[in-house]
Amino acid sequence: MLTPTICKMEVEAPRLAAAALPGQFLIVRADEKGERVPLTISDYDAAKGTVTIVTQKIGASSADIISYEPGEAFADVVGPLGIASEFTEMPADQLAQQRYVFIAGGVGTAPVYPQAKWLHEHGVAVDVIIGAKTKDLLIYVDQMREACDNLYICTDDGSEGFHGLVTALLEKLVAEGKEYTQAVAIGPMIMMKFATLTAKKLQLPIIVSLNTLMVDGTGMCGACRVTVGGKTRFACVEGPEFDGYEVDFDEAMRRQRQYVAEETEARENHVCRIGRGK
Repeated sequence: MLTPTICKMEVEAPRLAAAALPGQFLIVRADEKGERVPLTISDYDAAKGTVTIVTQKIGASSADIISYEPGEAFADVVGPLGIASEFTEMPADQLAQQRYVFIAGGVGTAPVYPQAKWLHEHGVAVDVIIGAKTKDLLIYVDQMREACDNLYICTDDGSEGFHGLVTALLEKLVAEGKEYTQAVAIGPMIMMKFATLTAKKLQLPIIVSLNTLMVDGTGMCGACRVTVGGKTRFACVEGPEFDGYEVDFDEAMRRQRQYVAEETEARENHVCRIGRGK
């Protein structure tokens, strides 16, 4: 448990681990009656045959997932799904010229880690900003220090690092002379919206990850439809990463709220799988 509600799990899935790339996700079905839960891959180790997922306890399905103990097995783990981060296909000479800054919010810090790690291992300059409401909600701090050139901590209440929002810290870094060629923001939709507005103000290209919109993860349900560049796109099969300038964030945030009633009912009526005698 990284925090009282955020759980990190290493899952044995050799074929998935051998094929995974930064930016991709997998689907977990906890048991035979469980729903499909898309989770971004937080790390992978082909030699060990494992992938790492980080799950926040929000509703019934996430509660079931994090109730599993070492040695137990999920009914299904499917992946890797989605399109890998675009830098994984970038020619070496072009990659060497890049200077990345990642803006990670809350649980979004976990999927930032494999991206920063991959770039750092390939000799690319990488800075990371981790934001949280308070220091007790910060995750992956020690791991991230090893996966980037400079790590900046930001908390809303000032209990750790910079006192304020991640957008204010990004502006401060640029004002102090930091130069970046690409920003990547992963976290709550509202954070990514304002990170994009800030990046646009700084004339800095930005990629955002819309993994929080996904439901079934295959494009079948249509829950992750979002307007990007004036066209309807599906986050799970055409993403999850898109040009932040082109995303209709207001529409995306409305879509996030479409199953609130059902989620509330499921949470209120939820009986833990352990309580069901499993």
